[in-house]
Amino acid sequence: MTQPAKLALEDGTVFTGTAFGAIGEVAGEACFNTSMTGYQEILTDPSYRGQILTMTYPLIGNYGVNSEDMESAKIHMAGFIIREPSRVVSNFRSDGSLDEFLKKNNIVGMWGIDTRALVRRLRSAGSMKAILSSVDLDDASLIEKAKNSAGLVGRDLVQEVLPDQQKLWEEDLSPWIKMGDKARAEASRKEQDLHVVALDYGMKWNIPRHLRDLGCKVTVLPGTASADEVLSHNPDGIFLSNGPGDPEPLTGPISTIQGLLGKKPIFGICLGHQLLSLACGAKTFKLKFGHRGANQPVLDMGTEKVEITSQNHGFAVEEESLPACLEITHRNLNDNTIAGVKHKELSAFSVQYHPEASAGPHDSEYLFNRFRAAMDAEKGAATA
Repeated sequence: MTQPAKLALEDGTVFTGTAFGAIGEVAGEACFNTSMTGYQEILTDPSYRGQILTMTYPLIGNYGVNSEDMESAKIHMAGFIIREPSRVVSNFRSDGSLDEFLKKNNIVGMWGIDTRALVRRLRSAGSMKAILSSVDLDDASLIEKAKNSAGLVGRDLVQEVLPDQQKLWEEDLSPWIKMGDKARAEASRKEQDLHVVALDYGMKWNIPRHLRDLGCKVTVLPGTASADEVLSHNPDGIFLSNGPGDPEPLTGPISTIQGLLGKKPIFGICLGHQLLSLACGAKTFKLKFGHRGANQPVLDMGTEKVEITSQNHGFAVEEESLPACLEITHRNLNDNTIAGVKHKELSAFSVQYHPEASAGPHDSEYLFNRFRAAMDAEKGAATA
């Protein structure tokens, strides 16, 4: 038997559908992702902490889920909404269905609503606080709960997804990424001749996989680590990871990055990009409905080439506040917001998107090579 579920937005809009996954009630910010594939990577991305996500593609779950495509140990988002779940799981790598995966992770889901109408609402009014429930079905009650729920602005969600302790990363990049790409397979380095410390604010696992593929030993530290703790590992480079929520409350990580600038080459992705910019004196702001999907066009200002990128963020760096020490390197061509910066004097750069995306495009993988080149140059200068 099916069980009804409802999504209530803070503006009073209510959508009624059918429950799947876990039965329960969750609060979060309603947002949407335009990717056609990669729902498992999206579900396990810690950057979605505190959000109720809607997929715009109408049929989700057709290839099931598997243990190899996880981007973290569990699902971090609050709730999941789709137009229609696939009734058949058809992929030889699958070891379970989407519904089973949501139940296992205790994630409340809903299907059967007009997701186009929901997305149009969020695009016109902006991302909103929301309640997703399959236990309370009273519209007035749900709307009031949505209005009184906590938003994303001002919250430190990184504390909820931090690793407990440091670890040495030992998992390699999936052979599926290299299949049919002889040059890519031959370019993989076997010897770990560089050491990267990755500050984990909610890091997707494909990032350290890529760093290992470049020939890097990767030590993962919680994002709350101090500059002295990072430098005690004597790294050749420092990576700043993605993560959830508003970057401005993260005063500890910002202070740490300020203590690391100029000491070692730094590369940041997504939240790491925002934190590097804040550490240099910029400000950030909340986007109307964010950038979430695998088809965001970005212009590389240096090469004048356009790359299609995977993105997931609700905040961006404010151009008017950009300090003189930072140069814009990339722009999002959908809304002209900053998509990448580099320090004019120090070895530090960052991008607002995900070059490691396994289900998304691979146009931006060159950024890992750029980080490797920066570390090689610094190491060569130190030994010269």
